[in-house]
Amino acid sequence: MYLKVIMMLLILSIPGYILAVDSETQQETIFVGNKFCPVSGEKIDEASQVTYEYRGKIYRFCCPECVEEFKKDPERYIEKMKKQEETGEDGRKPHHHHEHHHN
Repeated sequence: MYLKVIMMLLILSIPGYILAVDSETQQETIFVGNKFCPVSGEKIDEASQVTYEYRGKIYRFCCPECVEEFKKDPERYIEKMKKQEETGEDGRKPHHHHEHHHN
């Protein structure tokens, strides 16, 4: 069974997006593959990334605090992220909602 799921993920993979099926709900989930955190604008560090699913799409974040901020107004941050992904610019700004720093 797991081999079939892995094969499906490999077959359905396209750059920046992965289509997966939640085995419990049978709903498709899309891995967005965003390179920048929708909230902070920082480039995503693969080793410390945090993910969150919203409306069938999985978004990546630089930290758990940004996920909590995203939950307050998801559509605003999704629009911001789309603009940043189009330009490829690092939209970093200081994190005022948590104390650690990202490299």
